[in-house]
Amino acid sequence: MKKTTALIAAIVLVATASASAFALDPEYVRQNYEQAVKNEKLCKTLITQLSKETANVVFLGYLGALQTIWANHTSSPIAKLNTFNKGKKNIEQALKMAPHNIELRFIRLSIQVNCPDFLQYRSHINEDRKFIKSNIDKIDSKSLKAMCYKLIH
Repeated sequence: MKKTTALIAAIVLVATASASAFALDPEYVRQNYEQAVKNEKLCKTLITQLSKETANVVFLGYLGALQTIWANHTSSPIAKLNTFNKGKKNIEQALKMAPHNIELRFIRLSIQVNCPDFLQYRSHINEDRKFIKSNIDKIDSKSLKAMCYKLIH
């Protein structure tokens, strides 16, 4: 009995260590962000993964963006509006916590320039575009820098 208990404890310890060793990678999220618009399964997977990482302000921003994108993958008008608003709230919450974060400004801008006017989520386009242009040289990630250039030009 003691051997079985020790074996179970060892398995749980290894499983816990393995789970924490596979933390979500920001580059993985960045590389899959654009594809989530057309890929419903990928979008849902990223939402699920990011929902577990909301303590990270950038991941909270991406979660919000993907929730707004998820509105494209749902059929019910009410569900579309609810998920869009939930995503918008998460983006704005992330920006409230880190207003000078370039990646969060990119996330918000990418959603605002692509969402329909009737959703009334377009008020920061000029501000975010200007902020990104003036801070783009501070970005270390090549993929994020490329996405920003593509968005602002």
